[in-house]
Amino acid sequence: MDIKVLYIGDVVGRPGRQVLAEELTRVVREHEIDCVIANVENVAGGSGLTIVSYDKLCKYGINLMTLGDHVYRKREIIDTLCNSDCIVRPANLPSKAAGKEWAVYTTRRGPQIAVVTLLGRMYMSMPSDNPFSAIDRVLKRIPSDVRIVFVEMHAEATSEKIAMGWYLDGQVSAVIGTHTHVVTADETVLPKGTGYITDIGMTGPHESVLGRTVDRVVKSLVTQMPYMYSVATGDIRMNGVIVTVESNTGRARDIERICVKLENPQQVPYDNADGRPDKYSNGAP
Repeated sequence: MDIKVLYIGDVVGRPGRQVLAEELTRVVREHEIDCVIANVENVAGGSGLTIVSYDKLCKYGINLMTLGDHVYRKREIIDTLCNSDCIVRPANLPSKAAGKEWAVYTTRRGPQIAVVTLLGRMYMSMPSDNPFSAIDRVLKRIPSDVRIVFVEMHAEATSEKIAMGWYLDGQVSAVIGTHTHVVTADETVLPKGTGYITDIGMTGPHESVLGRTVDRVVKSLVTQMPYMYSVATGDIRMNGVIVTVESNTGRARDIERICVKLENPQQVPYDNADGRPDKYSNGAP
């Protein structure tokens, strides 16, 4: 049996939530998707995840959620990280860090799908343990009857992501790169049956600098002065990949990029939980 998994790139702010709300159900239906996984660490005002946003994502149809270096940006989500069965924090954080290292979703047709996320260590501000050692440890803990396993490599350096893909070839169904918000064109199925892509891009406003308003980011880079960044609003798209996996072996048959553009989106001046401008500034989203 072939299982189709839609893996959605970093969802940024209200624009990212909006395209999911308006387009995800149609995409799932048209492509006969069995499971939807999304990186959601930039959902709330462009950085972090709130309880309200988490509940909305569940209603939109996200089955499994991952978080990266912004995992604890909103402290209110910590209890959810500990109690929810569908959301994971990076597995190579300290063992006492709040949250689960892996999660499993049971599809309507029966096969189960596990997801694990890892942080890269090159050029990343959040300290983390060796991701290669961490994934070796976590894979031993996932039940053996769960044959479909997706590993997200949330990293800045392409070399780390590519190395992880080769390292896990034949051990997992797919290695999916996230974090840079820029989609790459190197999707492939590696020789031993692991789907791979260096970065699946961003779900949110693409008339932007990685989801933030262009003028403020450019000013901060030109002047080296701090500017309050806000989430942009133009050219809203959903980026991701659809991976087809053979359920008995867990091997990927195919991986293809997907891009869905939201037509006539509602324009919003700011995006934050309390309606004020996002305060996260002078740094990458």
